[in-house]
Amino acid sequence: MPELTSNTQLDTPAYDIEQAVLQRYEAGAKQPEAALCCPTTDYKADYLALLPLEIVEKDYGCGDPTRYVSPGETVVDLGSGAGKNCYILAQQVGATGQVIGVDFNAEMLALSRKYLDEMAGKLGYRNTAFVKGKIQDLALNLDLAQAWLNQHPITTIEHLAVFEAECDRLRREQPLIASDSVDVVISNCVLNLVRPQDKQQLFQEIFRVLKRGGRAVISDIVCDEDPTPEILHNPDLWSGCIAGAFREDSFLAMFEQAGFYGVEILVRQPEPWQVIDGIEFRSMTVRAFKGKEGACWERNQAVIYKGPWKAVQDDDGHTLYRGQRTAVCDKTFQIYTHPQGAYHQDLIPILPQVEVPLETASTFDCDRDQVRHPRETKGQNYRVTLTNEGSACCSTDSCC
Repeated sequence: MPELTSNTQLDTPAYDIEQAVLQRYEAGAKQPEAALCCPTTDYKADYLALLPLEIVEKDYGCGDPTRYVSPGETVVDLGSGAGKNCYILAQQVGATGQVIGVDFNAEMLALSRKYLDEMAGKLGYRNTAFVKGKIQDLALNLDLAQAWLNQHPITTIEHLAVFEAECDRLRREQPLIASDSVDVVISNCVLNLVRPQDKQQLFQEIFRVLKRGGRAVISDIVCDEDPTPEILHNPDLWSGCIAGAFREDSFLAMFEQAGFYGVEILVRQPEPWQVIDGIEFRSMTVRAFKGKEGACWERNQAVIYKGPWKAVQDDDGHTLYRGQRTAVCDKTFQIYTHPQGAYHQDLIPILPQVEVPLETASTFDCDRDQVRHPRETKGQNYRVTLTNEGSACCSTDSCC
């Protein structure tokens, strides 16, 4: 696996990254700033038409992860800012869906919350909320933590310890976003703004809140080489989505290390947004799925990889050879064939002639021959004979 870049590890600048980002985006909430991120995204015009102009003008992003969300889903937007993506999602998921925007910036939260009633009136339903939290700590509700602080001001080190204990209690008993509760997590050019020492926790939190089978769709700024020390130690380049950019391969590796599978580049900006010291910075949108953990049961299922590659390998180390009936456990079969999953368009599912109930299935032998003999799926006593008489698969003037 590729090594992570220095800026995704602990190469921490001397200045306060959070304050640099917070101050710049507070200003961006008051006055539009075109230099914040790369405004190259084309959103669906009918969704934008309902949005207040102020939200559109003060939106800062580099992609459109909203287009990969379906009706009825529960979606969390990390770093929701002015609320543009959330209000687009509100229309896309519909009245049966739910949208939660998470942001740490009080100015941006005030701006996004300002239009909740207006948008609910336009849509005819309210399915959106904006909550205060850090995206690398999605369990801690900062509004509740602040309310506690208002009642219990910190004046001693001992008081600080009591506050930290209260924060731990809030995470356990009243989490901002509960574990395994979300269908989709999106973000639009925000992950790069998180401090280097918090980025591993950030990906773990995205993984935690997603349901099994859920997915992350993240648009962010990536670079083709590690940023130089001069870039890393420039506060304007941190708040400007440059210094914290992930190296392209490391960005994908972060998802994999957090436990995701089916990690895929959906969009990669052809031309760089900026080039600094010969390093190219561009927008990229990545999708990744949760749910490859679990028991392996034998239900006589197989898949055939269509090609065009001679062989491919998934995130669990299964190698699929073109045209070969590959034996898989039920968990892997469900992952491979899910219609909204990462793999189904490349595979042909082979179901057994007689279904093996899950409750009677034996443990899948992961050391077995990976080729599934046709008789394993058809059954050893399968002796059916079919002719093509009356079949529509051959025309009258064909040679078959």
